[in-house]
Amino acid sequence: MKKLLIAIVLIHSIQIIGQNNNAENRIIKVDYRKEGGKLNTMFKECIGAGRANEGLRAEWQEQLALVKKECDFKYIRMHGLLTDDMAVYREDEKGNPEYNYQYVDVLFDYIVSLKMKPFVELGFMPNALASGKETIFWWKGNVTPPKDYKKWENLIKNLAQHFTERYGAKEVKTWYFEVWNEPNLSPGFWTGTQADYFKLYEYSARAVKSVNPDYKVGGPATAGAAWVPETIDFCAKNNVPMDFVSTHTYGVKHGYLDEFGTSGTILSQDEFSVSGDILNSRKQITASAKPNLELHYTEWSTSYTPADPIHDSYHSAAYILQKIKQVGNAANSMSYWVFTDIFEEAGPRFTPFHGGFGLLNTQGIKKPAYFSYYLMNKLGETELQNTDKNSWITKNKKGDVQLLFWDFTNTHPGDKVLNQTYYLQDLPSKSKGIVKIELDNLAKGKYDLEIYKVGYKTHDVYADYLEMKSPKQLSKEQVKLLKEKNSNCLLSSEKIKIDAKGTFNREIAINENDVYMFRFVKQ
Repeated sequence: MKKLLIAIVLIHSIQIIGQNNNAENRIIKVDYRKEGGKLNTMFKECIGAGRANEGLRAEWQEQLALVKKECDFKYIRMHGLLTDDMAVYREDEKGNPEYNYQYVDVLFDYIVSLKMKPFVELGFMPNALASGKETIFWWKGNVTPPKDYKKWENLIKNLAQHFTERYGAKEVKTWYFEVWNEPNLSPGFWTGTQADYFKLYEYSARAVKSVNPDYKVGGPATAGAAWVPETIDFCAKNNVPMDFVSTHTYGVKHGYLDEFGTSGTILSQDEFSVSGDILNSRKQITASAKPNLELHYTEWSTSYTPADPIHDSYHSAAYILQKIKQVGNAANSMSYWVFTDIFEEAGPRFTPFHGGFGLLNTQGIKKPAYFSYYLMNKLGETELQNTDKNSWITKNKKGDVQLLFWDFTNTHPGDKVLNQTYYLQDLPSKSKGIVKIELDNLAKGKYDLEIYKVGYKTHDVYADYLEMKSPKQLSKEQVKLLKEKNSNCLLSSEKIKIDAKGTFNREIAINENDVYMFRFVKQ
């Protein structure tokens, strides 16, 4: 029965050329012997998470272990490390600071146990150290400057010393310390001015470097790729340490923040949304007084709101690949925001698919976006020369070959309708013609050819959810079914022989926003 189902799927998903005569052909022609250099794996350097306290939950930790195993992210970044629900700072009746890292240790010990590393966001303000009462999000992160910058400096210094004692300087040298989050959004994440942020940055950077000059510190972690030249200029003119630039971008037309998940968004029609910002940030760094700084985009996604159904849609899988490919070598990391829907900025969510940021939903069910990272992690270490803009082809030391290719088509109608309406619908994909795959000079022999696919109603959990009539709550049986249907995105497996000519040819139909991987495993 299983073989029959696979055959039926193949008939529908891998069509022969004669059925698509009206569409333009696309050719991916690659010579196995012509290498393009080492594959840039910046796409899996870092992943986002909501807030530190959520990382104390068993299901959050279970999902992170899965994401690490299958996608191999190196770093993880989150908000709220210093917020009161992490119980880091208080003062006694005389105003003397008291430090406590018991919750932080539980979280960071777990992260390190997975062979991941913290990308340490220094924020938000402990209430005992805050100059005001303004907060953000359901969990009330304080966004005011410190009442005493010297006490803030001492807190950051003490924290860095604690990390050194617990994990060793050799390990902490590989971490990143990022000062605050999106201080250009006021009201929002910071009630102070730009000058106030620069003051916070200076005190923080000097605190970190006082513990070890080799520890890496940077910022400004702004929304909308803002303040990059200004921050570099401030640090250069005032001899303030800076090892990297961090900033954020999202793929929608307007706005930067949706604190309570209630605003409407529209996917940008700009071909270089997201990627254009990143390429521009690299240009700004190159033209600055510090032209060799690392560039880390510590948040990015299709949309900045935790209630945008594009996050659940199959369109996101191709979108992610398209943007990462466009960026090329411009960024040292692009940290997708976020890995899980266990995420409570707007409060706990009431339905299993609500447009949450996560690659996984609350129950740990894989969305199409998850498989972009899952498949990129299957690429080999050496890239082959390839003129097709929407693909990677790689090989590894065993002689295996991996071809990952996609179509990204922005089908959003523009200003006529919000994402919150458009991506809730059943959105069938149209044909984009034929992809001709021509591989030359492969090693003679037998291969297992694994074909993976993500697309409309193919490893498309939101379509599965719609077929269930969108239940407000999932039963155990429904969770099990959705997980089984979306456990991986393997479509088929076959055995092939490559003869002495060393050629492989295949023609397959591709639809809008399809993602395919051909994985040749040498026997």
